[in-house]
Amino acid sequence: MTKHRIYTTSVASVYKHYVAKAEKKGRTQAELDEVIRWLTGYTQTQLKKNLDAGTDFETFFGKAPGLNPNRSLIKGVVCGVRVEEVEDPLMREIRYLDKLVDELAKGKAMEKILRA
Repeated sequence: MTKHRIYTTSVASVYKHYVAKAEKKGRTQAELDEVIRWLTGYTQTQLKKNLDAGTDFETFFGKAPGLNPNRSLIKGVVCGVRVEEVEDPLMREIRYLDKLVDELAKGKAMEKILRA
């Protein structure tokens, strides 16, 4: 079976779209980074290194230092797909990230986004 194309796509190539989406809605890159760090456990330095290195999504999530246990609380639909029903573990992590970015862009409070 062939891998989905997003698995081999660099996080940095999608990150710039995440930043644009967030900023277009009045949110900041710092808030986006906070969301990504919450989800993955990366420090800001580690996140930047992964972006600069062109790390792909498979490696990015595979080497994440501490996927947040509360990420299973992320519910809803992204691109017509209910995130909690995605069977492939890697695709689910990517959809979690997409959903968090959507929530950020929709103006949801950071405490709610971070499931605090």
